[in-house]
Formats: sequence, C-alpha cells, structure tokens
Amino acid sequence: MSNATSKSMFTPELLGPATRDALLKLDPRQLYRNPVMFTTAVVAALATVLAIRSTMLGAGDIAFQWQLVFWLWLTVLFGNFAEALAEGRGKAQAAALRSTKAELTGKKLDGSTYEVVAASTLRAGDLVLVETGDLIPADGEVVEGVASVNEAATARQ
Repeated sequence: MSNATSKSMFTPELLGPATRDALLKLDPRQLYRNPVMFTTAVVAALATVLAIRSTMLGAGDIAFQWQLVFWLWLTVLFGNFAEALAEGRGKAQAAALRSTKAELTGKKLDGSTYEVVAASTLRAGDLVLVETGDLIPADGEVVEGVASVNEAATARQ
C-alpha cells in the first residue's frame, strides 16, 4: 500500500474550471447568494461609474479613483475565484471518494476461508477479515483482535 499524495490546489484541472466559474459568478443573480461579494460588487460598479464621470469632467483625483476601482474589482474576482476553486476541489474529492467506494472490496469470511467480494454486497451480520494495509470495507465492530485504524478519507490503496 502506498501513501496517499495530496494534489496541489493549483493544477490545470482545477484552475481552468475555477477561472470560468469565477467569471460566471459575476452574474448579479449568482453574486446575490453571497452578500459580502454582492455588496463589494455593487460598490465596485458605483465606483466605476463615478470614476468614469470624474474622468470625463476632469474633476477629482482620477488616479486614486481608478486605483480604488481596480482593487474593488480585483477583490470581487479573487473572492469568486477562491470560492470556485474550493467548490471544484470539494467536487473532485467527493468524486474520488465515490470511486474508492465503488472499487472497494472486502474479504467475507465463510468459516475458516474467505471470499473477496464487493464492499457494496456486504450486509449486517457479515464477518470480514481485515489485514494490515487493507481498507475497511464497511462500518462494523471488531469481534476478534486489535487494530490501529487510519480513518483518513483520503487513504488509497
């Protein structure tokens, strides 16, 4: 059994969809679901209108106003990107867990011998053999022996 390696958060498989989703989240109907980002986007839009107005009239500190607009929009984009990246990583982890469950097998005991069966076929009352390095195929209780168990959801064979 090899140790599980955690993938970097900044892989092309996650960054591409996260970038696309971050831009899609600029839709006010999407932003409305996140009050902090919605408020920041409304202020950024208002600041943009005011900066355009000041630029056209030549009034006020135009450089400061455009810098403020830049930072506000950058905050909205970065917030959306971080949220989309976290959602993508969560979806990828859930898919990995689902595939692990689908592939998981157990050693169902039948007297002194065992048969390797899909974990999904195990039922309450079945006895299974778990040896060093095996993934535990189902919830249950230890009826014989002692074990130290790695309960990490990312443990892989």
